[in-house]
Amino acid sequence: MKGGCRLCPRECMADRAHGEIGYCRMPMEPYAARAALHYWEEPCISGTEGSGAVFFSGCTLRCVFCQNHEIAAGNAGRQVSSQRLSEIFLELQAQGANNINLVTAGHFLPAVLRALKQAKAQNLKIPVVYNTGGYEKAEMLQKLEGLVDIWLPDFKYQSRILAERYSHAADYPKWAKEALAEMVRQTGPPVYDSRGIMQRGVIVRHLVLPGCVYDSKDVLEYLHDMWGEQIRVSILNQYTPLSHVRDFPELNRRITEEEYEEVVNYARFLGMREVYIQMGGCAEESFIPAFDCRGI
Repeated sequence: MKGGCRLCPRECMADRAHGEIGYCRMPMEPYAARAALHYWEEPCISGTEGSGAVFFSGCTLRCVFCQNHEIAAGNAGRQVSSQRLSEIFLELQAQGANNINLVTAGHFLPAVLRALKQAKAQNLKIPVVYNTGGYEKAEMLQKLEGLVDIWLPDFKYQSRILAERYSHAADYPKWAKEALAEMVRQTGPPVYDSRGIMQRGVIVRHLVLPGCVYDSKDVLEYLHDMWGEQIRVSILNQYTPLSHVRDFPELNRRITEEEYEEVVNYARFLGMREVYIQMGGCAEESFIPAFDCRGI
């Protein structure tokens, strides 16, 4: 990218177009670690047929508690061209996927744009999901208008202190709010097909972290007060403490049933009606897919 990379809020200015590695730990050429039907998203995304998930390598956040640490750190994946990406999208459609699910793709935006345009020119008809940690620039998301149908962002924190400690991004709340506003502008209220599978809209995910119930409540209050029924919210209890959180002892445990219940009850107190919740058994490493370059 001319003048250095400014795709994400880090604006690290790395010359990724000529092989320099950015904050995301990736060059400009896309790398992906898995492309396959994925059954563990929200029911309106996966359905029974599965979501056509493409997991990209690298990440602009690299949260200390990352559940997909292997690929976020750039330790897994294979280089893939825009042409091959477009073929992958069409292959997933042929396998019966409900949608194409782009998982952490923002740092490869130019190539993803080319691939989506190529695939749509070759009869890609199913919705496209943009699955992101929420640390995005609205001006970059504008480039995806007309190409992305469903936005699936995280909203990790309201607290700048937590954002800095766990994601090295004190400005996360600011960028997440601006990005979400752009997403809602593009899609409007949710739209579903006759099977209840989302065709258009925004689902905001929030992962409840150990000891952070107070911030989870702040996140839910913001989402409800700002966006109401224009978005859907998914409250996740699947946090799994992996080995790389050893320097953050407060995160070296799963959330308790009481913590999760308190957050869910607060959503009810706020009057939030369109909320996805998770039942017990979701906080398992087995829910993390194998990043073995399947389908790439």
